[in-house]
Amino acid sequence: MKAFVVSCLCCILHIMTRKLIVTHHAPDLDAIGASWLLKSFDTQHYGDAKFAFVNPGQTIDSSEISKLQISSEDVVHVDTGLGKFDHHQPERGHDHSSASSLVHDYLCHLHPELSNDHALGLLVDFITEIDHFGEIYWPEANHFRYNFMLHQIIRGLEFVELHNDDSQLHFGFTCLDGVYAALIQHVRAREILETKAQYFPIKLGECMAVETRNDDTLKLAQQYGSIIAIRKDTAQGHIRIKARPDAEIDLKALADEISLVDSEGTWYYHPGGKMLINGSKKHHNQNPSPLSLEQVIELIKKIYGNK
Repeated sequence: MKAFVVSCLCCILHIMTRKLIVTHHAPDLDAIGASWLLKSFDTQHYGDAKFAFVNPGQTIDSSEISKLQISSEDVVHVDTGLGKFDHHQPERGHDHSSASSLVHDYLCHLHPELSNDHALGLLVDFITEIDHFGEIYWPEANHFRYNFMLHQIIRGLEFVELHNDDSQLHFGFTCLDGVYAALIQHVRAREILETKAQYFPIKLGECMAVETRNDDTLKLAQQYGSIIAIRKDTAQGHIRIKARPDAEIDLKALADEISLVDSEGTWYYHPGGKMLINGSKKHHNQNPSPLSLEQVIELIKKIYGNK
C-alpha cells in the first residue's frame, strides 16, 4: 500500500512539473526550431513538454494553463509573447537574433559543451538567416529549386491542409532531426578530408581516397574539385568510387580492370559512367571487395594516367 501511495505521489509531482511550450499558430521554421532545441537539448526540463498555440505576439491565457494542469511557472513562450525566447521586441529589431538563436544561447549557457557543436551552430544560423529573409541574397534567389527547402515545405503544407498546428510542429521536429544528423555527417566529412584523406594526381586533375564510414566525404571531395573520389568503408569493407559529373572520364575501363582482379566483391557499374559501387544501402547482400585502397589507387593511376 505504501509503495502504491509513493508511486501515485511521483505521478502527481511529474504532472505538476511538466513544462508547457507555447508558440504561435501555423508554426514556421523559427518557432519549430526553438521548440525542437528545448525538447532535444534540455531534456531534463522539456523532454516531455506539452505544446500550446496562440496568435502571434500573444501569451497563453491563464485559464488555458489551468485546463492543462500546468503550473504557470512551468510555461515558456517561444517566438511569441515578448519573453526571453522571443525576438520581436523593439530593442531586438536589428540584432539579427531569432527565437532559435535565443534558445541556443540559453542552452550553451546551460550546457557549455554545445558551444563546440558546429553542426548545431550551422542549423541555428540557417534558421536565423531564413527568419530574417536572408534567402533573398542567395545566388539565383528567385529560382524554383528553393521551394524544396524545409522552410518552404512547411509553408506549403499550410495550403494543402495536411497538418494542424501540433502535427505541423512535430513534422518539423522530424525534419530537423534529419537535418541535424546530416549536418553532423557533413561537418565530420570536412574534418576527415582535411586530416585523413589521401590526394593523388591523374592527367585530368586531383583525386581523393579515404578509409572511413562517412559517405559524405565522396560528394564533398567532388565539390572541392576532386575528379575521382574513392571511399573504403572501415567497418564493412565496401568500396565506392565516383567521378565528378562534369569530368571527361568514364569509369567503365576501371570496372573492367577491377573485374579481372576481384572475383569476390559485388560491383555495380552505373551506365552514366560516373559511379562504380561496391556496397550501397539501396542494394542489400553485396559482398565487400578484398581490394585495398592502395590497390584501387594504383589501378586508377594505371588506367587514367599518373600525372
